Amino acid sequence: MTAAGPEVSGLVVPDGAFWIGPSHPFDLSEAYHDFRAELWLDGPPGQARIFISADSRYRLWINGVAVGRGPERSWPSSMSVDEHVVAGEAGGQHAGTGAALRSGRNKIAVQVYSPGYSHFAYVHRGACGLICWVEVDGKIVLTSDTGWKVHRDRRWSGRVARVSIYGTGVEDRDEGAGPADREWTVSEAEGWNAARIVQPASGPIWSGLQPRRTPNPIEDRIPLGTAWQLRLGPAIAPSDDPHEDLRRIVAASVPVDSLAGLDTGTTGIWIFDLGESRVCLAGLELDGSACERVLVSYAERLRGGEVLLPDPSTYCRMRPTDRFNIPKRSVVRVHGDEDDTQTIQGFTSRGARYLIFAIEGRGGRPRPRFHADVPRYPVAEAPLPTFADATLAAVAQMCRRTTLACLQDGFIDSIWRESSMWLGDVVAQDWALRAISSDPRPLLLAIELAARGADTEGLLPSVLPGEVPAYAVTDYNFSWVELLAGCASHPGISDPAAVWQAHWPVLRRMLAGFAGLRGPDGLIRNPAGRRLFLDWSTMDRGEPNLTLNLRYLFALDLADAMGGRLGAADTWAAEAHALRDAISARLGHGGWHESPGGAEASQLALAFLILTGLAGDAAMGMADQIVARSLAPDDAPGPALASPFMHHYLFQALHGLGRGADILSIIRARWGRWVAAGDVTTRENWSIDFPDGSAAHGFSAHCLGWLVALGRA
Repeated sequence: MTAAGPEVSGLVVPDGAFWIGPSHPFDLSEAYHDFRAELWLDGPPGQARIFISADSRYRLWINGVAVGRGPERSWPSSMSVDEHVVAGEAGGQHAGTGAALRSGRNKIAVQVYSPGYSHFAYVHRGACGLICWVEVDGKIVLTSDTGWKVHRDRRWSGRVARVSIYGTGVEDRDEGAGPADREWTVSEAEGWNAARIVQPASGPIWSGLQPRRTPNPIEDRIPLGTAWQLRLGPAIAPSDDPHEDLRRIVAASVPVDSLAGLDTGTTGIWIFDLGESRVCLAGLELDGSACERVLVSYAERLRGGEVLLPDPSTYCRMRPTDRFNIPKRSVVRVHGDEDDTQTIQGFTSRGARYLIFAIEGRGGRPRPRFHADVPRYPVAEAPLPTFADATLAAVAQMCRRTTLACLQDGFIDSIWRESSMWLGDVVAQDWALRAISSDPRPLLLAIELAARGADTEGLLPSVLPGEVPAYAVTDYNFSWVELLAGCASHPGISDPAAVWQAHWPVLRRMLAGFAGLRGPDGLIRNPAGRRLFLDWSTMDRGEPNLTLNLRYLFALDLADAMGGRLGAADTWAAEAHALRDAISARLGHGGWHESPGGAEASQLALAFLILTGLAGDAAMGMADQIVARSLAPDDAPGPALASPFMHHYLFQALHGLGRGADILSIIRARWGRWVAAGDVTTRENWSIDFPDGSAAHGFSAHCLGWLVALGRA
C-alpha cells in the first residue's frame, strides 16, 4: 500500500482510506459504535503515526492503551484529522502512548459516538463515520475499509435526555450489557459485523479533510484524595432521569465523617473540589461488585455552603449527571488474568469545579478510588510581569487561570455549562491569551470556522461550528472583522495580509449583505429572527439601535483600513461616511440615545462613539462618564452599565485616550471584588445569582491582556 492518494486541503489521504460506519446506516441516535482492526508488524516500528477523524467524536486505543480522543471541532465540509504519534518521539494525549505500536500483532480499537443531532460544537449530517490510516516508517500499513469490524456498544441507553440545550446526551450505561473498555479493546471481535463503506475520503457528507489546526491536548489523570464533603443518603428506585435522582438523594442525605461499607438501601456521596473549574472527565475504580449503581455529576458553585445542583426545568435545562449500573459480578478476565476491579468512566468530557460521586450500596465495601482526567492545551506560556498592587496581581492570576481553562480545541466560552466557541467571545479571549502566549492557532481557527459557516446571505454563524438559529447574533459578524484586523498586531502572525486575502471574499460578501439592511434613514436594522447583540446588560434594544450601528461603523472602518494595506480595489470609506452622517442625524440630535426617543447612550455606545471618532471633542467627557459609571454601584443611575465582557471595548476606548490609569482603577474595583469574594476564575456577569450562571467564563478574563499591556508600557 502506498501514500499516493488524493491531496485534500493539504492533507494526503492514502488510497484505500474510506469513511466507514456501522452496519446499519440509521443506527445514529445516541449510539456508541466500537470499531476494531488488527495490524501485524514484522519488527519494532521506528516512527509510527495514526491519522484519524470521526463524526462526531472518537476515543482511540492501541493494544488496550488509551491514545487520545477527538477530533477538533470542525464543519463537515472541512473535517479536521488528528495525528497521534504511536511509536517514536512524542506520544499522544496520554502519557506513554509514544510506544503503543509494537512488533507482531497490534489491536486498534476506536469508539465513535453519534448523537443523531446537531449541538453547540457539532453539525450533524445524518451519518456516523470513521476514517483512519496508520503510517509506519513512511509506509501506509493500515486504512479504514471493510476489513474493519464494528458493533454497537449496547451498554449505553439510546433513550436519554440531553445534558443541556448546548450539549450531547446524558450517559446512562449498564456495565453488565457488554464487555468493559479494557476487555473489548483487546479481545477477539467475534460475531462483529464488517464495517460499511459510507463514502470516499471526500464526498457528499464529509469533505475538505485537513490537519488539526490546534495541538492535541495533553490529558492528565489527577487522583482525587480527600473529599471536600461526605454524605450518606437513601437508595431510591431509579427513574429515567439520573440527575433528578441525584437531586432527590442529595436532598435526603446528611453529612458524615466517613464512608466505608455501604449497606443495601443506602447511597454514599463523595464530593471533591478541584480548586477551580476545569474541563474534565470524572472516573473511579471499584473493588468487586459491592454497589448497585454509580451517579457521577458535575457542579460549579455553592449556595448556602452546599454544592448547587442545577434545576433542569430552568432555561438551560442543565442535567449534568451520568449513570452507571453495576453488574452483579465480582471477577472479570483481562489478558487471561482474574481481576475484580471495575473502572467506571464516561465517554464525553464535561467540566466542573466540584465532582460528585453517588454510590448505591449492595452490602459490601466498594473501596472506591476516584480520579479526574483533565485535558489541557499545551501552551508555551510567557511569565506575567510583577504587579506592585496585590489586588491587580491577584486579578491577573484569576484571569490567567480562566484563560487557560477555557482554551481547549480553540477558545471555549465556559467550563461547566456549555464549552461552546462563540465568535464574539473570541475577541476578548484572544486579547487575554496574547498576554501570556504568541500562539495564533486558536484565533486563526475561529476566523476560519466563522468564514466556512457563512450562510446564503453572507452572514456568519455565532457558534462555531453550529447550526443554532436561536443564537444568531448580528453584531458577532462585526466581531469577526475585529478578529481579522487584530491579526496585524498579533505577536504570532507574521503575515496578516495573507490571512486577510484568504478571507477577503467572505468579508466583501458579509459587508455587502449588511449594506442591504439599511433603511431609508441610512441605518441598519436587525434582520428578523436574529439577536441584536448578546450581552448581559440592561441596554435599550430599540431600533434603529445606536450601539448596533456604531459596531457596524467600527467594522467598516477596520475593513477599509485592511483594504488600504492590501491595496485592494474594495473601499468602504464612502459607506462609513454616509453611516456616520446617518447616526449623527437620527440618534445624536439633542444628545445621544440608544434608539430614537429611547434611553440615553449606554456605556458601550459611549465607547464606540470614541472608537469611531464620532465623539469628537466630547471624547474626554464621555470617557469621564464611562469611568464614573464603572466605579459606581451596579444599580447607580447613569448610562447602562456594560457587562464584564463588553468592558473590553470600554478599556479599548479609554486606552486610545491615554487613560490607562482609569482602566486599572476599574479593574481593581470591579474584578477586585471577585478576588475579595474568593473567586479563582472570572464570572460570566457582575452577579451570577441566576439559574446556571457561569463562574468560569473566558470572555471576562480579558483584563489579563490589559494588565499586561499597561504593565509593560
